[in-house]
Amino acid sequence: MATTLDKLLGIEHPILVAPMFLISNTKMVKAALDSGITAAFPALNYRTDKELRAAIAEIKAHSNKPFGVNLIVNKSNFKYKDQLKTLVELKVDFIITSLGSPQEVIEQCKPAGIKVFCDVIDLDYARKVEALGADALIAVNNKAGGHAGKISPQELITLLTTHCTIPVISAGGIAFGKDIKEVMSWGAAGVSVGTIFMASEEAPISSDYKQALIDYGAKDIVMTSKLSGSPLTVINTPYVQQLGTEANWLERLLQRNKSLKKYVKLLIAWKGMKQIEKAAFGATYQTVWCAGPAIEHVHNVRPMKEIVKQLIEGRN
Repeated sequence: MATTLDKLLGIEHPILVAPMFLISNTKMVKAALDSGITAAFPALNYRTDKELRAAIAEIKAHSNKPFGVNLIVNKSNFKYKDQLKTLVELKVDFIITSLGSPQEVIEQCKPAGIKVFCDVIDLDYARKVEALGADALIAVNNKAGGHAGKISPQELITLLTTHCTIPVISAGGIAFGKDIKEVMSWGAAGVSVGTIFMASEEAPISSDYKQALIDYGAKDIVMTSKLSGSPLTVINTPYVQQLGTEANWLERLLQRNKSLKKYVKLLIAWKGMKQIEKAAFGATYQTVWCAGPAIEHVHNVRPMKEIVKQLIEGRN
C-alpha cells in the first residue's frame, strides 16, 4: 500500500478539508490545522495577488503545520501563471491541480520541495499525471460535491490503487469515521472532505445556505451543466428546478461550433460563478447552492473541531 496521507504530510489524521470555490478561507484552514488534519483553499478565492499572499502569510503565522492551495490549470484561469509563481515563491506545502495538465506545476514545484496532488476522475488521466511526477491522486468520485466524477468510490479507488503506485486520496461521500475506515480498507491513503464542513461555524456562507444543507438530503442533489461549463452538483431548490439543469438549444448549438466553443464555455462559467457567488453570501431568490450527497448527514451548524471529531471517531 502507498504511503498514507498523514505520513506523507506529517499530520495526525489522513484527512484533507477540500478546497471549495468561494467558501474555503483562512479561518477554515486554521481550524483544520488546529484539529490535526490538513486543508487547502482555491487560489481563485482571492481576487488579487496581494490578497493571496496575505492569506498564506496569515495561515503560516498561525501554524507551522502543512496546508495547500488549489490551482485551476486550464485557460479559463487567466491568473494561473501568477498564482503558481506566488505559491512556489512562498513555498506552500502542497498544490492540488484541477481541470488541466499539471505538467508545468510539477516541473516548478519539484525543485522547490512542494508536493503536487492532482484531481482525477478516471484511470487514463491518473496514469498521465503519475507519469508526469505527481505525488498523489485526488480520486474524485460520483459522491463528490461540485465537479463530481462518474465512478463510485470503491470502483475508482480499486482501479487507481491497482494500476498506480502513488497515494490515492478519496474525494466524495465522506461524513463519518466509518466512511474513512471503509475507503482506506479499499486502499485509499486518505480522504478529501468538503460538504460537511460547509455547515461549520467557520464557513463564510450565508445562514440560508447553511440551513439548506440541513433541510435538504442526498436525494435533492442534482447535476447541472448550466453553471460552470462542466457538470456541477447543486441542491435542487425551486429556483434550480425552474432554471433547469441542461443547456438550452442555443447554448448546445454554440458549443458545437469549433471556433466558438471555448468562448461560450468561458461565458457560461463566468455567468454561472457570479450566480453561485451571489447565492452563497446573500439573500437572493436565485438559490444556486453547490453541495454533495453528504448533506444527508448534516443536521446542525457546528465548529469544525466537532466535525473533525466525528470523522476521527469510529475510524480505528
